[in-house]
Amino acid sequence: MSSPTSPVQNGIVDCDIHPVCPPELLKTFLPAKWHEMHDLYRGASKGPFFGLDPYAGIEPNISRRDAYPPGGGIPGTDLAFMQEQYLNPHNVEIGLLQPLSPTGGMQRHLDLGVAMASAVNDWQLERWSQEDNRLRTSITVTQDHTEAAVEEINRLGKNPLVAQVGLLQRNTEPAGRRRYWPIYKAAVEHGLPIGVHVGGNGGTPPMGNAGWASYHVQQHQLTHGGFTAFAMSMIMEGVFEEFPDLKLLLVEGAFTWVPSTLWRLDKLWETMRSEVPNLKRKPSEYFASNVYVSTQPMDVYKNPADLRQIMEWVGWDNLCFASDYPHWDFDDPRYVFTFPLSAEERRKVFSDNARKFLRL
Repeated sequence: MSSPTSPVQNGIVDCDIHPVCPPELLKTFLPAKWHEMHDLYRGASKGPFFGLDPYAGIEPNISRRDAYPPGGGIPGTDLAFMQEQYLNPHNVEIGLLQPLSPTGGMQRHLDLGVAMASAVNDWQLERWSQEDNRLRTSITVTQDHTEAAVEEINRLGKNPLVAQVGLLQRNTEPAGRRRYWPIYKAAVEHGLPIGVHVGGNGGTPPMGNAGWASYHVQQHQLTHGGFTAFAMSMIMEGVFEEFPDLKLLLVEGAFTWVPSTLWRLDKLWETMRSEVPNLKRKPSEYFASNVYVSTQPMDVYKNPADLRQIMEWVGWDNLCFASDYPHWDFDDPRYVFTFPLSAEERRKVFSDNARKFLRL
């Protein structure tokens, strides 16, 4: 393990903390008409695997063994234990909540998904952000029910404890398609950025059109592929031309893929720009002005200078620290960088960039 760079001295903003709502608790926030279905099925995911994750590497609960609360329950369910184990000793000043499951975001049953999303949002606010206002709520929405997603953003968008609109990476259609634009419009109107976390079920294999991978190690490596498609669709479909104030954070897809992707995309745009005449700037320029990427999972190079070079290519103004607590591939803020950062670089990555994204 490398020597710590001690970012905790100045406090940090962590863009990826996972709370988990136990099913029995979620039910208390759901309207009564959904209780029977919740008791019988617990949801109707678009994924093909009922009641379990597709890869053994994700089980159980994708979590650190030491993150199980001593009082019982699974990691991410006990605020007091999270404060004791992570928030306080690491001097987390702002933690962005990213609930992954359960949510309503990827439900096949859209009306149930809308109800679950509202329940998850009310649970985040009541049991986490109001109890510890360092923890800011992400508005979970049902992406494929655009009208309901807009209503949910309008319902909660003015709450000062709400920090972003949270989406999952895998939509039914590419993220830049116009069916999703009302969500982006509502976010801009409320001054909220869009945070996109890896995951979700689009109903098809995450690795493309060749079927499901055999191993979690394959899927884990390819998280960046989904983010490449997500960001590219947002740029090329003209989302940032239509909504120039919209900010997007890509969470848990790493960042070393960014330079080469944008280099190639700029080159292709130069030769085929007649296909997208509405774009007035290079793709890399939209990325620089509108897109942030989280550091997690941090790639570890044999030569730390190589990683520093890539970070400079991405841009120090576009990187935000993320820990992924309490998951097993958690990045400890004390050790995540294997090379020294200048005071300005550390301040940007561990605090200022996220504050700018969150408009704090």
